[in-house]
Amino acid sequence: MARELASWGRYPYAPQQLHPCIWRDELPPLLQRLATNTAGTLPYGNGRSYGDSCLAVSGELLQTRQLDRLLAADWERGLIRAEAGVILAELLAVAIPRGWFLPVTPGTQFVTLGGAVANDVHGKNHHVRGTFGNHVHRFSLVRSDQAAPLECSAAENPELFHASIGGLGLTGVIAWVELQLMPITSSRIDSLTVRFDSLGEFFRLSDEFDKTHEYTVAWIDCLAKGSAAGRGVFSVGNHARQGALEVDGQTRLSVPLTPPVTLINSLSLCLFNNAYYHLHKPGRHAAQGSYAPFFYPLDSILHWNRIYGRKGFQQYQCVIPDAVAEPAMTDMLAAIAASGSGSFLAVMKRCGDVPSPGLMSFPMPGVSLALDFPQQQRLDSGLFRRLDQIVRTAGGRLYPAKDAHMSGEDFRTFYPAWQQVEALRDPPLLSLFWKRVTQA
Repeated sequence: MARELASWGRYPYAPQQLHPCIWRDELPPLLQRLATNTAGTLPYGNGRSYGDSCLAVSGELLQTRQLDRLLAADWERGLIRAEAGVILAELLAVAIPRGWFLPVTPGTQFVTLGGAVANDVHGKNHHVRGTFGNHVHRFSLVRSDQAAPLECSAAENPELFHASIGGLGLTGVIAWVELQLMPITSSRIDSLTVRFDSLGEFFRLSDEFDKTHEYTVAWIDCLAKGSAAGRGVFSVGNHARQGALEVDGQTRLSVPLTPPVTLINSLSLCLFNNAYYHLHKPGRHAAQGSYAPFFYPLDSILHWNRIYGRKGFQQYQCVIPDAVAEPAMTDMLAAIAASGSGSFLAVMKRCGDVPSPGLMSFPMPGVSLALDFPQQQRLDSGLFRRLDQIVRTAGGRLYPAKDAHMSGEDFRTFYPAWQQVEALRDPPLLSLFWKRVTQA
C-alpha cells in the first residue's frame, strides 16, 4: 500500500505517495505501471534530499529502499556490487571489518547507493578523490522505453552513464551499483582541530592542510560580525594507521515530535554559535576517535529535521571559484549576519580539481558553503536573492540536491549540460525541481 511522505527539508510541501519495490525483477513492470496509470513517477531512496529534486510532479514515487542486498564482493580488490537501496551505513557495516571504507562519503550515512550516484555526492576529501561518481564502475539502469535493464559504464552505454551520475534520477531507475572501495588499516580517525578568527585564516589553513590531509572541513560562525566575522573551527583528519577495524555503534538520540514552530531562531543561534566557538581553545589540538562522529555528526540525532518545525527548512549550498572565493564568501557571510537568520551548522570546505564523470556534478575547483535556514516567506525574496546575486557574479553555482528555490535561468547557466540530460531523460520521470528549472 502506498503511503504519504515529504522531502527531508519538508519544503516545499508536496505530499507524495510511495510505491515500494522489493525485488529487482519487479522494477520494470512497476515502472511501466506507474508510467501508464499515473502522470509519471520518480525513483526515491531513503528520502535524504532536502528540496524538491526527490519529489515527483505526479506525486507518485517509486521507492528502491527495499532493494538492499549485497550482490557480489571481491574483498581482495575492494570491489562490491550492491542493490541501489543499500544505505551507506549498511555498506560500511560489511566493508569496515574487512579493511575497506567508502572512497567518498557525504555528511550522512543514511543515503542509498542509488541516491549517492544520482546526486553525485561529495565529501570532506573532494580535493583528493573527487565525487562519488569517480569511484563507480558501472550500474544497471531500468527505463520505461527499454525491454530489459541497461548496464552502464564508461565503455557501455556511456552517454547514459555520464548523464545518470548527478542526473537526479531522471534517466532511469538504478537497480544496482558497482563501486570501488578504499583500503584502510583502522576505522579510527586521527584528527586535528584549529580555531580561527577570520576568513583569511580559513584560506591559509586550507592551503596548508589540503596538502597533508585526506579530509578537511570548517565550521563557520555565520552570525559573527565586525572583527569576529568569518571566525570558525577548522577540522582535518586522516585514517589512523593502527587500530581496530570496528563498525561504530554510536548511541543515537531522537527528536520525538515536530514542534509547531521552529526551535532555530536568532537567540538560540547566537547562544549556540558563541558556545561552540569558545568550546574550542586557541591552538592546534590533536585527537583520535571513531569515524562516525567525524563524518556524520548529525546522524547521532534521529529526525533532527523536526527541530525546524512544521514549515521545514531550506539548505543553501553553493560553490565559488577559487579566484574570487575569499571576497565572495566575505560578502555572503556579511549578508547572512545582517539578515539575523543563520545556521547552527554552517559548513565551509575547499573543493578540488578532480573532474567528475557526471554531466551535472556540483563541485568545481573552489570553496563550498552550506547552511540551513528555517523556512519563511522572506527567504526567497530577501536573503536568498542577495546570495544568488553574489554566486552569479562570482561564476559559482548552487547544489540541485539541496535546492528549493533556484531560478530556471540560474540553473541553465550553472549547468549548461542540462540539455544533454533532458535529451536522455526517461519521459515518465519528472521531478518538481526539473519542471521548475527547465520548463519555467
